[in-house]
Amino acid sequence: MLSVHHLENSQSIRVVWLLEELGVEYRLKTYKRCGPHDLAPEDYKQLHPLGTSPTISDGDLVLAETNAIIDYILDKYPESSLRPKASATDRADYLFWLHSAQGTLTPLLIDLLIFKRVITGVPFFIRPIAKMIAGQVKASFIEPRLYRILGYMEKTLEKRTWLAGNQFTAADIVMGYCLEVAEVRVGFENRFPHIADFLTRIRERPAYKVAISKTGKFTPLLD
Repeated sequence: MLSVHHLENSQSIRVVWLLEELGVEYRLKTYKRCGPHDLAPEDYKQLHPLGTSPTISDGDLVLAETNAIIDYILDKYPESSLRPKASATDRADYLFWLHSAQGTLTPLLIDLLIFKRVITGVPFFIRPIAKMIAGQVKASFIEPRLYRILGYMEKTLEKRTWLAGNQFTAADIVMGYCLEVAEVRVGFENRFPHIADFLTRIRERPAYKVAISKTGKFTPLLD
């Protein structure tokens, strides 16, 4: 049976959510974060050479990386509607949003966290300089790219219920996690009402509620 190694407050919530949407059996093992920076414990890091979340195991196979895991699981259940068929008209949109979640939005959200920790982690007498440098990087590099993809997503969700169309897919699961993190680290401030409505819809899904009940309250890392 497939096992999900769930690190609290991490991307692995998406794997649990996916499996609940599929309605299949799986094992769940939860790991607590530790240390001053809430990192994964050593036994979690030993699961896979990358030592990152999410990680699953299935017999002798141990697999990391969100989208690799998503595809692996959906390959096991090819009749699921959570991944449009190769010939479907919404296949390209599905692929774009599935991969832009990890390839574009997630790195930008991680950058925000890193630069915040850089500011708070340096000695107080050089903190103003660190804050100035971090602010310049955010303003010139991170924020323009971040608001560009959020703006594109807002326009997309203005016209449809879910990212790839009117059918809920795994792309919504993968991006849903990213948006919950963005809500905390960026704050939508009424700037993206359709994204806010999207978040409301995903939180109302029964499978999402079950995943949260099994993994504990999801509180994205802020600093």
